[in-house]
Amino acid sequence: MPQPMRLPIEWSLPSPPKMIVRAVHLRCPRCGGSGIWRSWFKTKHACPTCDLVFERGESEDYWLGAYMFNLVAAELVSVGIAVIVIIVLWPNVPWNLVWGLSVILAILMPVLFLPFARNLWLAFDPMFRPPHPDHAAQDRVPPGSH
Repeated sequence: MPQPMRLPIEWSLPSPPKMIVRAVHLRCPRCGGSGIWRSWFKTKHACPTCDLVFERGESEDYWLGAYMFNLVAAELVSVGIAVIVIIVLWPNVPWNLVWGLSVILAILMPVLFLPFARNLWLAFDPMFRPPHPDHAAQDRVPPGSH
């Protein structure tokens, strides 16, 4: 017997601070549900709890903001750590250590920050571009197809 389609649930957006906290915890920014990640680098198509579709139809360019956010945040942390090391070890700074640490962090931090940046982008996007009611029905996916 085929499963009946779930009736659409009208979700209102939570407050921006709540969405940001949920995003930092790698949960769905709208409902707080878990299990939205397939792997460290890829989200599911939609939230298994609230059916929020993670790509809002702008093609591959949708995640460009998340990648830029990731790069800026990761590189700021890398530079900040290098500055702290320099300040703590001043005036006898081992410059080769600082240089090596900076290169490693500049490569590693964007990889470590990627899911957080993407989740934060999922939280920021509806704050600045609230979903249009007409898009809710077209973005909904059938249950079990996540």
